[in-house]
Amino acid sequence: MLAMVCIGLTVGCQDDIDMSNRYTFTEETVASYLKKHENFSQYYKLLDEVNISSRSQSTVLQLMSARGHYTVFAPNNQAIQEYLDTLCSKGIISQASWDGFRDEQQLDSIRKVIVFNSIIDGGDEVDAYQTSGFPEDTKEFNLANMNERKLTVNYGNNPDSLYVNGTKDDAGNVLGGSLIDLRNRDIIATNGYIHEVHTVIAPSNETLADIMKTYIETNEVGFIVTAKMLEACGLFDTLSKVKDEVYEQLYLSQAITDLPNHPSFGRAGYLPEHRKYGFTIFTETDEFWEATLGKPVSQITPEDIQAWVVQQGFYPNALDNTDYKDEKNVLNQFITYHILPMRLPVDKLVIHYNEMGYNYKTSTSFTVPTYELYTTMGERRLLKLYQCGKAYSCEGSGEIFINRFPELDNGRHGKMKEVSCSAANRGFVVNTEKCQNVLNGYIYPIDGVLAYDETTRTNLQKQRLRFDVSSMFPEWMNNDIRADRVGANKNMCVGMPNDNVYQYCENLNIAEGSQFYYLLGLGLNWKNWQGDEVNVVGRYEMTFKLPPVPKEGTYEIRYAVQTESQLRGMCQVYFGESKENLSAMGIPLDLRMGGTQRKTSAGTFESIVGWVLDEQEDDDYNAEIDKKMRNNGFMKGPQLYAFTPGGNAYARGDANTIRRIIVREYMYPEKTYYLKFKSVLDDEKKEFYMDYLELCAKEVYDNPQTPEDIW
Repeated sequence: MLAMVCIGLTVGCQDDIDMSNRYTFTEETVASYLKKHENFSQYYKLLDEVNISSRSQSTVLQLMSARGHYTVFAPNNQAIQEYLDTLCSKGIISQASWDGFRDEQQLDSIRKVIVFNSIIDGGDEVDAYQTSGFPEDTKEFNLANMNERKLTVNYGNNPDSLYVNGTKDDAGNVLGGSLIDLRNRDIIATNGYIHEVHTVIAPSNETLADIMKTYIETNEVGFIVTAKMLEACGLFDTLSKVKDEVYEQLYLSQAITDLPNHPSFGRAGYLPEHRKYGFTIFTETDEFWEATLGKPVSQITPEDIQAWVVQQGFYPNALDNTDYKDEKNVLNQFITYHILPMRLPVDKLVIHYNEMGYNYKTSTSFTVPTYELYTTMGERRLLKLYQCGKAYSCEGSGEIFINRFPELDNGRHGKMKEVSCSAANRGFVVNTEKCQNVLNGYIYPIDGVLAYDETTRTNLQKQRLRFDVSSMFPEWMNNDIRADRVGANKNMCVGMPNDNVYQYCENLNIAEGSQFYYLLGLGLNWKNWQGDEVNVVGRYEMTFKLPPVPKEGTYEIRYAVQTESQLRGMCQVYFGESKENLSAMGIPLDLRMGGTQRKTSAGTFESIVGWVLDEQEDDDYNAEIDKKMRNNGFMKGPQLYAFTPGGNAYARGDANTIRRIIVREYMYPEKTYYLKFKSVLDDEKKEFYMDYLELCAKEVYDNPQTPEDIW
């Protein structure tokens, strides 16, 4: 069913258009081009009937006459009429014309659906999209449209067939979506590009909960069994969440304000405009369940699934009862392991930026194995998303896997390629072509049964677990903060409010006096994994909820720091289970202590770390240096990533890019642990820095047979 929308939004940083910025030379603007072509007369009229926001008297037509970088998917007259025909056939309007609406509010809503979904505003900094610059198949545009929705692109079997917001069948045919006209595309205007479309772009406002309810109600084969499990476990309310309305009101009323200019980066810390919720479901298909249980999906019940899961022995410590809403229940543990509390589009399932041999700007294929580790919903557990280039894969596929654990060529002189992968460790392929993209999330089919079984947990414990710090906060992915590829000034420096104003991230507490910034670092060649970092100034104090460990045992927690700046400070590290009563871990952490130098405002001094550049032909000597550094609580940076994407200067070869061993404790998978960092310097200009954390089990860092690799 088509969902009605009421949209209130702002364009840029002003509510009304400054018409002095209208073009005065002879080339066509978007508005003037549309006016001259009768094929767009209905669309042109709508642009003049829709205001750019509820707080503005300026119309979208005026916006299309002003300076800017607009990508306009202009529906022709026939497309608009067919859209009205569809509304009429569904009983939403009484007749297939603009006279068929019940009231002005409904009419205004439909006008906005057509207009706001058709335009991507690049602002002052980001160019409009030509078709040659469109994202790859099934992937999203970096920028949202005026309706704050990300549009996807699909390429048909004919290379000239280009669709917006379609899906694909098994034969690769595009289903639904808006076909971009073969001839009337890439129409150049002085303020953007126009692409004629043959269908109105009107993304559904259905949530994941709505989609799953529809599967149950219609009995349409796809994910009926998954929907039944979600319903039985009481997850529909959660999967229906879209926006945090409390934050919306605080932001709109300006009760919370942007952070001041970062003292060294020189940019304001812009607060996120929204606090959206998002979810990603990786799930088995109905075909899988029919083949596995030997019953049609209409007859498969949650009891059937639970009995099968118990038989497989996936969750031996879970409760085999009928209280499916209990996180200890076996069915609940099974289905919640399929869900991440963040919306992951295809191109952000695994973040690729500066791993060895890869340049996010120019590379046409991925290189060395790269992974993301995320914490699932329900009882907290780790889920691994993994991808490498075809030339680095022993299968030659380059696909995205869940929980893949191959043997790697990861010796000191290795090439970091897959050597082999057993069937038990192969993992499951994520089907990105058949994913479903809805308002608050994605559904991805997988080619096997997903469970947090003993094999998965053991494999996770056998590897070093590296978390980019931004991966620990689902809110940053849901609100396009993490791994943004637009590069607009506002996205380069994002501020987080203090808890006394509003706690934006569930896994992060920021005390008053802390100015907390997320710095994107896109294209700046900073010495950071994935380019980004957390940077906090002031008399700071913040507490992070750590991801869970896979199995009980002794773990090291490593903290990555880049010590080149004399503005780094000192902080005390605290660790424990009780967030309000954490234990101090050793002496304060001096973030100015690099591999060879300690840089302070008073001068540069010799370091105690013991860092020495690797000798190319002497592995024993290099291993001895690593051992001495570990004895001092330090490690070299990893060989995995380069400072300049695509370059050959790696973190391991830089004395200022190091890892600090800050905690070594016995940890349990069922417990929640926290890290707190608190400044110990009376200097509000000193900075706290964090790039990534590592959790590493004793079986890895203290393994006499297979020493921990350098990657």
